[in-house]
Amino acid sequence: MARVVKVFRTLRNHWKKSTFAVCVLTYGGHWLYGKHCDNVLRREACLVAREFGRQKIAPHEQLRKATVILNPAACNGKAKNLFEKNAAPILHLAGVEVTVVKTDYEGQAKKLMEFMEQTDMLIVAGGDGTLQEVITGLLRRPDQDTFSNMPIGFIPLGSHNSLSPSLHVLSDNKVKNITSATLSILKGETVPLDVLQIKGEKEQPVFALMGLRWGAFRDVAATISKYWYLGPLKTSAAHWFCTLREWPLARDVSVSYLAPKLRPPDLPTQKLPRPNLLHRIIRRLKNYWTLPVELPQKAEEPEKWVEQQLSTIELFIQTHNKNPMERHINDSMMICAETNNFTVGEFITVGNKKREDPTVFTNNSTKLEANACRLELPEGTSGFYNIDNEEYEAMPVEVRLLPRKLRFFMTAERRDQFLSQMQ
Repeated sequence: MARVVKVFRTLRNHWKKSTFAVCVLTYGGHWLYGKHCDNVLRREACLVAREFGRQKIAPHEQLRKATVILNPAACNGKAKNLFEKNAAPILHLAGVEVTVVKTDYEGQAKKLMEFMEQTDMLIVAGGDGTLQEVITGLLRRPDQDTFSNMPIGFIPLGSHNSLSPSLHVLSDNKVKNITSATLSILKGETVPLDVLQIKGEKEQPVFALMGLRWGAFRDVAATISKYWYLGPLKTSAAHWFCTLREWPLARDVSVSYLAPKLRPPDLPTQKLPRPNLLHRIIRRLKNYWTLPVELPQKAEEPEKWVEQQLSTIELFIQTHNKNPMERHINDSMMICAETNNFTVGEFITVGNKKREDPTVFTNNSTKLEANACRLELPEGTSGFYNIDNEEYEAMPVEVRLLPRKLRFFMTAERRDQFLSQMQ
């Protein structure tokens, strides 16, 4: 008992050191527990992958081949380590023949896609910038019609992963997000996504999965990180300082757009049974003896562009990929423009909401459904577009929708979530 009293007396007399030691031990214990949880997640994912690897294949079949485009610079240089510890073991245990191609500089992924050979699946390990470069390089190929049928997997390793919420169930644990995305590639469930083709007057087209953003909210979002020292107030402060430098923030833009096209019915997923032999013989004889009928060719109707002048604080041309399971009558993209009559307080409040989700617009905003659009900016207009969170110089562009152009791997849990929300 005397020894216990002596210990407590020592702790009381050296309370500063005792407090520091308790803090260090608490932090160390929390860190070690987090590492243990990460190892448990990796082990469970590897056990699932091993079951895939144990499945027998026919003698004439080959191992599935996957080409991985890895950006080691993503996530502040941690992407290579994250991929090798969390994703690579799952792919190898599942019996996938993996070819990893690492990028060394910005824009290299576009060039690599020009020389990529045919593979069973393409995996993008990085963030928004890497994904945007890969799909741009893929769809610039002369044989892009063949390669666009290849399924694509996205492993979120970047600081911005805008497409991940559409494909995976996200959590605060990065290891869980990576392992879940990698397992979705093995399970093979895919979903078609729309693509936007964005073309300037002279530049080659750029392709996007989420959309094109332009305006004051975009410009402020690019400066928020400068006010890191303000902590949770940095977003509000960035918007307030912007209003001090310039007000009003409305910008004029001319938008010409084409009406959306009716979505064709989905093709049957199951192969129809083959007709019997007698039916096939009769059909062939009928085709042989019947003279071909030349149908009169219809003259192509000229495209009817509708022009509208807008004065807006924010313009966002976005796809419907936020919820890829949602059914739409038309193949279309949305042109959303905020009103120009915000007060300073409303500008700050809406800016805080857009920081979390840029696709959110107020009830008074203008929303147009289109199949294609052209943006004409006034002379002397400077600034930048955000195309899938990548910065491009603002200029007159034409944006066209490529409906259901690419197929991406999707987790079954995320698909079930979307279906339950639609009911």
